[in-house]
Amino acid sequence: MTQTKQIRAVRGTGVREAAAQSTRDGILRAATKVFARYGYDGGSVEKISRLAKSYDRMIYYYFGNKEGLFIAVLEGIYQRMDEAEARFAPDASDPVEALKTAIRFRLDYYRRHPDFVTLLNTENLHKGKHVSKSPRAPEFSSHAVNLIARILASGASQGLFRSDLRPRDLYLLIVSTAYFHTSNRYTMSAFLGESLDSPEAVAQWEAFVIDSVLRVVKA
Repeated sequence: MTQTKQIRAVRGTGVREAAAQSTRDGILRAATKVFARYGYDGGSVEKISRLAKSYDRMIYYYFGNKEGLFIAVLEGIYQRMDEAEARFAPDASDPVEALKTAIRFRLDYYRRHPDFVTLLNTENLHKGKHVSKSPRAPEFSSHAVNLIARILASGASQGLFRSDLRPRDLYLLIVSTAYFHTSNRYTMSAFLGESLDSPEAVAQWEAFVIDSVLRVVKA
């Protein structure tokens, strides 16, 4: 094969790979929307392929089956959150401010990404049986827990934080305040007789969570 033909072959391969990736990404975007709206059981392959302007067979080609696609969706939403959290990277040398930043990020991310919470609700209804099949599942919280660990270690070394706290426990505490406030905001607004979605309520909850967590970690 001549050099010119080799170059054309390489370019052709690159174009096909880009097209394949574009198709796969389009299916994932469509699946995220469909599963968030209809749940796992109601999110049919037909609805997803129609929204993606693709074909059912392409879903089976790239993801194997509906469950494989749902697992890929769960991996994708966790990966995007991890990437967003990595970008803000608070300075652990100032542990108090770093912890405040970590809390604000989590509260804000859950509030701004309701589909993330909806998809987690769906998977919890299925007792985590899909995400448990993902080889990447252990990675999902490792970045956040490691960040909390660095902040706690820095605070303890400066005599500001307790040294007997488990990073995982503090991570769960922060996540629970973000998750519950978003996932139950409509029912709790009705029960409490006040909107939890108003800017004032959101700001008050953020301040309360920060104050509560700092009281827990204080030496």
